[in-house]
Amino acid sequence: MALDGGAGIGNGISKRPSQQCPVAVDKAAHRADEETEEEDEGKPWVARKWITSLAVCLAALPLLVIMVSRRDGPLPFPSGWTTATTTAKSYEHRESSNQDGLLGGLLLPGFDEQSCTSRYQSAPYRKNMTRSPSAHLVKRLREQEALQRRCGPGTEAYRRAVERLNTLRNVTGTTADDGTCKYLVLVPYRGLGNRILAMASAFLYAMLTDRVLLIDRGTSIPDLFCEPFPGTSWFLAPDFPLRELENLTGEVPESYRNLVRDGRAASAVSSELPYVFVDLDHACTYHDKLFYCDDHREFLHRAPWLLMRTDGYFVPALFLNPAYQEELGMLFPRKDAVFYLLARYLFHPTNEAWGLITRFYDSYLKNSDERLGIQVRVFDGDTPFKHVLDQILACTSQEHLLPEVVAQEPPLRPAGARSTKAVLMTGLSSWYFENIRGRYWQSATASGEVVSVHQPSHEEHQLTGEATHDMKALAEMYLLSLTDAIVTSGWSTFGYVGHGLGGLTPWIMFRPENLTTPDPPCRRAASMEPCLHGPPFYDCRARRGADTGKLVPHVQHCEDMSWGLKLVHPEY
Repeated sequence: MALDGGAGIGNGISKRPSQQCPVAVDKAAHRADEETEEEDEGKPWVARKWITSLAVCLAALPLLVIMVSRRDGPLPFPSGWTTATTTAKSYEHRESSNQDGLLGGLLLPGFDEQSCTSRYQSAPYRKNMTRSPSAHLVKRLREQEALQRRCGPGTEAYRRAVERLNTLRNVTGTTADDGTCKYLVLVPYRGLGNRILAMASAFLYAMLTDRVLLIDRGTSIPDLFCEPFPGTSWFLAPDFPLRELENLTGEVPESYRNLVRDGRAASAVSSELPYVFVDLDHACTYHDKLFYCDDHREFLHRAPWLLMRTDGYFVPALFLNPAYQEELGMLFPRKDAVFYLLARYLFHPTNEAWGLITRFYDSYLKNSDERLGIQVRVFDGDTPFKHVLDQILACTSQEHLLPEVVAQEPPLRPAGARSTKAVLMTGLSSWYFENIRGRYWQSATASGEVVSVHQPSHEEHQLTGEATHDMKALAEMYLLSLTDAIVTSGWSTFGYVGHGLGGLTPWIMFRPENLTTPDPPCRRAASMEPCLHGPPFYDCRARRGADTGKLVPHVQHCEDMSWGLKLVHPEY
């Protein structure tokens, strides 16, 4: 397979500057010559000539100095000085470039770029930001960063909080809680897509409740992502006294489920428990999901340690909580950009992962006129299925995402440039990729468009938590986010991350039933937000069961999962 390589041609000076003197210099020389003639009347002609030449040189000197000192900047005006307007535009350009690199204020300058090159180098790989952060979100991010530095691992506040946790676990009685710092310890699990969605959700909840977010390291997360917060770590310290967090369930005595079910949540005192554990698995119980309501928010707010285990994106449920609606409205005026903004802030690939991403992009995708991502996830087994291939082809044809092919070879086309489209396919199997690549290799396109098809890896089986496997998965999610349009598989958290990170509204392929291609094969999503697979079915205000996809206009049911919830930006 040929590499679509080639370096881009940079902008430079396309026309040689004129060697003639500016008009202003000629006038200045003329004036200087007249003055010299008046002053030196009666002196030899050679002296007057020498003085005139000196005046010309002095008049031209500012122009020469500016041109030499600003060889890489815009050429000065004929007067020899850059105008205030030009200076302002140049400053605005530099400020705009800087803001682009900092994603409109989402990111802070000052990180060591060499330790995490993706943090500031990812912006040129993308088009303009799909959604810009609100001023309130930027402000709250800076406040959360300060909280993480003040209370994170290695600080005196963290040491005291851990001591209190140990005391409550090992000694009968209570201990005073000074209330300085409170913590949310997240245990993300299942596939990498699940874990990324869980981390974004937990971060938003931590920000809403003024908690320090600490992530259980697991087996691969530190190898995949740089630290998002300056001057501290978001990873749980290795000496944290609670062990085997991944084995916690909703049946432990400290679980929110038991506190609610036994009627203890409203009356329990935070200092009576070492921690409160919240189980937000996609299949969690009714009592677990009462966490999304505000009935016991005051109790949870007093708990110094909140442990959370989740495998998905629970942000839509937070938007149903009356206690958070005003703050969330200020943070996200556009309701369809929550994950996009949080992900762009939090998830910066490590240098090793960034190398996988950029090398593939520069080799196969960079020089194409258009890039299409196709993410394939099959839930019926690892064996390839023809009905899934038919679904991919039907969707891309119906939505005019890929050109049709012709049965007979067309006559020779006139020489000249033809548009190119690079197709990035991701999935565990290579069979779908090989068939679609063969389709455009063996047949010409009706439009004359040149189509190339690429797949970075095909692991055949999902290996959750295996470091190399996860790094390839991250690289493929990120590459999907760099395409211009994207087709994803329904129910797939991998696909949610791919389109959400890129700010792309996907075409979602419906999950097949009875090994049959769905009709229609796909549908354009209402927003780029991920879907919450295990939503609550409870109206917090009315305190009764409800269809939570109909309570507020910006939380609706998902296209690919009829009972799921997702955020949209309603058109009023």
